[in-house]
Amino acid sequence: MKKNLNELTPSDNGSIDLDAEFRASNIKEVLDKLDLELIGLKPVKTRIRETAALLLVDRVRKKLDLTAGAPSLHMSFTGNPGTGKTTVALRMSEILHRLGYVREGHLVSVTRDDLVGQYIGHTAPKTKEVLKKAMGGVLFIDEAYYLYKPENERDYGAESIEILLQTMENNREDLVVILAGYKDRMEKFFRSNPGMRSRIAHHIDFPDYSADELVAIAKLMLAAQNYRFSSEGEKAFGEYIRLRMKMEHFANARSVRNALDRARLRQANRLFEGARKNLSRTDLMTIEAEDIRASRVFKEGAVDLDGDEGANAILTN
Repeated sequence: MKKNLNELTPSDNGSIDLDAEFRASNIKEVLDKLDLELIGLKPVKTRIRETAALLLVDRVRKKLDLTAGAPSLHMSFTGNPGTGKTTVALRMSEILHRLGYVREGHLVSVTRDDLVGQYIGHTAPKTKEVLKKAMGGVLFIDEAYYLYKPENERDYGAESIEILLQTMENNREDLVVILAGYKDRMEKFFRSNPGMRSRIAHHIDFPDYSADELVAIAKLMLAAQNYRFSSEGEKAFGEYIRLRMKMEHFANARSVRNALDRARLRQANRLFEGARKNLSRTDLMTIEAEDIRASRVFKEGAVDLDGDEGANAILTN
């Protein structure tokens, strides 16, 4: 007969090495990877570590027969574009898998178009097919508030939401859903859909990056592609970022990536058009100030025409 916890004597009270469990889970590798991949975001990383600790302790409790029911793991990630929400969702799926909370640990990332049909009878099979692919892992729904369009009587998003709600409740041990988007719009979405709010246990807000953090992110992105700034190039990029942050459609790390893509184009053209044709490894790797200062941000006080101006139309967090 199982004893109540209050009835346990010291000899009954088993023990477990939490540090050994932590090492065996290999989640430290994932948390370290998160630190390396993402500059800043201290409050986000803290919440992810706290969640990982909670899940680890929950698993240890089960080994000592201290069951408390399956924890609710559905989440909401809020913040502006380019703040690392998809990357964190991917690492969260790995943590959940390594701790045994999902079977496979894959991430399925979707938007409204993947879930909602355009005619009667189309939405249910679309939504169910996405859920089938996500089972055993994490479903990441970007700009989730677009599922709810009460002003349109012929919109089928409500049907998709209803199926999601049922699945989130009935398959809590086989699927984790992460809803993502702008903070103000997500708050409005939850107010309009209390059933969805009640199923979300973890709300994590992703802050914008500072200018210095964005320069650090740029240096990491360049290094990953075997490029680097010259000292003057880095200074010019810092000036660029501070100007760009004040303009429309700024998207944090995504705008940094777009800016670096254009800088690489300008660098290639500068090298091709230059008098020197014998180029060193350093020449081919280095982004100079002129590659940055050629941007319209400096010349016209406007965003370049081949990237960021469409950021608000293709938001993927």
